[in-house]
Amino acid sequence: MKLVFDGVTAGYTEVPAVHDVKLTIAAGEFVAVVGPNGSGKSTLLKTVYRALRPRAGAVLLGEADVWTARHRDVARRVGVLGQDQAGGYDFTAREAVRLGRYPHLGAFDRLSVTDEAVVADALERTGATAFADRPLSTLSGGERQRVLLARSLAQEPGLLVLDEPTNHLDPAHQISVLSLVASLGITVVAALHTLDLAARHATTIVALKRGTIAAAGTPAEVLTPAVFREVFEVDGSVVPDPVDGRPRVLLRELSS
Repeated sequence: MKLVFDGVTAGYTEVPAVHDVKLTIAAGEFVAVVGPNGSGKSTLLKTVYRALRPRAGAVLLGEADVWTARHRDVARRVGVLGQDQAGGYDFTAREAVRLGRYPHLGAFDRLSVTDEAVVADALERTGATAFADRPLSTLSGGERQRVLLARSLAQEPGLLVLDEPTNHLDPAHQISVLSLVASLGITVVAALHTLDLAARHATTIVALKRGTIAAAGTPAEVLTPAVFREVFEVDGSVVPDPVDGRPRVLLRELSS
């Protein structure tokens, strides 16, 4: 599903956190949005899933403006794993994932056998089946993160928006979650702090600096010494992994 930011300006204060962002994301791309704290990553993503209305510009999903489309239509097409989405602790993990099916149901519909199969598959794919019937309040942060991702997958969206999806996850689950997301064949936009993960999993990287796009392109085009210095204020280089040849990012303190 194609996503377009057409001159998007947005923020919570008089000074916008993102300004005049123009970006087209093709269907099936995995786009990692990177940048230092305060660069506008989360703000930009919130304009996609209707958590923050742009002050100017438009966010287009396919041909539809997400802010003029029906809320239910957007909910069916956009899956979200945002920061601080750990509410509903009285739910079991399975009940939380079932919520992902509700945008597809009528007001009085119950989950069908097919819906339950989608829920079970989402739990299995995220490695959450073992604790599916435990209350969310008893789960670790990493386990809850996997449940929330399973809920998004249960929506069967055309676009998946992830805001720091590897928060609370140990290294093994960081890799498995992003590998799973990359394998879905749908459009993915993920705000990531770890450049190494972005380099290994994304097809496109967008680097933000003070709310504007400083660089955008393939990992090889964006993760350069010049961008490391300009955007992140560090020295860095990219080397092939000695095992699988995929890119690894090496960072060090900025030299004078």
